[in-house]
Amino acid sequence: MTEDTPLDTARAAMEAAPEDDNARLAFYARLAESELCLMLTEEAKGDNISPELFDVDGGRFVLAFDREERLSAFAGRPAPYAAIPGRALAEMLAGQGVGLGVNLDREETSALIPADALGWLKDTLGHAPSEAEARPEEVSAPGHLPEGLLTALDEKLARAAGLARRAYLAEVTYEGGAKGHLLGITGAADGAEPTLARAINEALVFSGLEAGALDVTFLEETDPLAARLARVALRFDLPEPEAPKAAPAAPGSDPERPPRLR
Repeated sequence: MTEDTPLDTARAAMEAAPEDDNARLAFYARLAESELCLMLTEEAKGDNISPELFDVDGGRFVLAFDREERLSAFAGRPAPYAAIPGRALAEMLAGQGVGLGVNLDREETSALIPADALGWLKDTLGHAPSEAEARPEEVSAPGHLPEGLLTALDEKLARAAGLARRAYLAEVTYEGGAKGHLLGITGAADGAEPTLARAINEALVFSGLEAGALDVTFLEETDPLAARLARVALRFDLPEPEAPKAAPAAPGSDPERPPRLR
């Protein structure tokens, strides 16, 4: 039997608690981050792909699987596919009137995501964090924050290998007495700030919290604020990057260039 994947686990948790918004958000967060094998009618030609379309429950769906062997098991043969992140699939399919069937090789792990839900996911992923200039006057250990947010931050930062060195989460007081929480990121690689800010924003959104619940700042490691945060904050160490592997770019691997349907 195929071992359950993280996407299977998130789907099961959502199905077990249909009224739990956090479980549903956690599933969509996992879907966005998963690399999926999109079933094609023929091998991809550059950025042009031709997904198989299926009529299911009165709607049209493309099918994707989070393991190549699951796709082959469903098709009963090796089948052409494109490896595409879930977020790129949402971008590609939104507005097309086509839904997404996920892991249909087993009934207990299958999920049918309608077209309007994919549109919602695209819009949610497209929300950019706002910018601010305020610096805190006081910093202290983080106050009570939902466990779901801490878990989401830990997972997001663990997947940001090589983009920064550390992140510090603390409670802060700004000029005028306003309080909040701040994530200070140090050692960010050149040009990595937008990617990191978007990842943190997604952690907030998919934790069900308001966007203003957490501020993000990027600091030089010699910045006095970084030293103040290091003394009291919850620290996250980002992993070192893996050695690069030479391989051709798969369709959809660049979120700025989603694949084109044919």
